[in-house]
Amino acid sequence: MASPRAECGWRARWLSFGLMSIAALVLAAGRGERLGDALPKAFVPLAGRPLLLRSLDALAAVPEIDRLVLVVAPGDRKRLGDLEAELAALPGLAPPVDGGSERQHSVRAGMAALPDDVELVVVHDAARCLVRPEDVSRVIAEARRHGAAILAAPVRDTIKRVRDGQVIETPDRASCWAAQTPQVFRTEVLREALDRADEEGFVGTDDAQIVERLGVAVRVVPGPASNRKLTFREDFDAAERWLASGSGGGTGS
Repeated sequence: MASPRAECGWRARWLSFGLMSIAALVLAAGRGERLGDALPKAFVPLAGRPLLLRSLDALAAVPEIDRLVLVVAPGDRKRLGDLEAELAALPGLAPPVDGGSERQHSVRAGMAALPDDVELVVVHDAARCLVRPEDVSRVIAEARRHGAAILAAPVRDTIKRVRDGQVIETPDRASCWAAQTPQVFRTEVLREALDRADEEGFVGTDDAQIVERLGVAVRVVPGPASNRKLTFREDFDAAERWLASGSGGGTGS
């Protein structure tokens, strides 16, 4: 666990840097079985444009980001060739990286492809393709100040913790937030968190979870409900309605 002294040392060093080199990892290696489409989910079109291109469009519009790294399943390299013209038009896009079977494997592969001067890493799911560039900038600003920040939305429903089909707890809804991406971290912190997770055989459901295990405080930036993860067909239907309404004009629609 990171000591208060170490945390203060990290913060002092980062604040002294001023301008930071920032890279974004776009995770697109998942298969998307729950969607039930013949294509891997990141390649499924939303209103005619694949999810991964929409996510890359949004991140390319963020002025703070210098470099984009797309992480895909090894078997999807050929599919990227079909998008060559669109990918070539994206500023700062690095060669694609092969991901792994778990999210953490894909993040580690993306991290390995980054230059040594990258000081902040933005991790984003290709399936959250409706993210707004201004929201990404807000998370980056918070991570610059504190070292770790995520986009999240307060939950609207009452949450129940359930075990064996029985409610065991009803947590206070006011303190419950649904994590989104992007999630932004100091490079050194995320690397250490990945190393710790690997050593202990821990698999997290998001990147913030493994960073939290170091004792590093993760800040929350309120995000919009529209930044939903497209998982099921009904999510795509809702996203298409949202785009058709004109609300998604800033995300490559």
